[in-house]
Amino acid sequence: MEQKHIYIEKQYIGRDYIRIAIRLIMAAFCFAAYVYERDRDNTVDLFLVVGFGIIGVSIILLFLIQYSIRIENKSVIIDGLWTAKKVKIDLNSIVSVRKATYSNYIFNNPVYNLHRNGSIRFYSSGKDAIVLTDRDGLEYFIGTQRPNEMYLVIQAEMKS
Repeated sequence: MEQKHIYIEKQYIGRDYIRIAIRLIMAAFCFAAYVYERDRDNTVDLFLVVGFGIIGVSIILLFLIQYSIRIENKSVIIDGLWTAKKVKIDLNSIVSVRKATYSNYIFNNPVYNLHRNGSIRFYSSGKDAIVLTDRDGLEYFIGTQRPNEMYLVIQAEMKS
């Protein structure tokens, strides 16, 4: 039997704009220190190597998937990076779905399956999240780049 995915989204570690800006500022500082100190010391080449290293790591992080979200067969499946356990949320046990802001903070660390204060959080980048509440009152905060589409797909899956 062929399995059809209704919704698929991939969240990448390195695509958060604030983190990209921080890495580019650090690289720019390294290049500025290299240019400023070029005539003074023999160890200034280290600034050049570190600056290119930061840019190289930043490029690699742009393509590194933190987790992927799939909605299929009345369940939300969140599959993490390498050794992270797969999380399957059964939509039959969900009593409410809502769109929300993930956090009011400017800087949010990427998390996968973080249990905190009666909630389980999945976040990579952006501001938006879908909040699923199950029968026991446990809330699942799932960060997403497409909150409207994910919300509508979950609503449709719960009704069918």
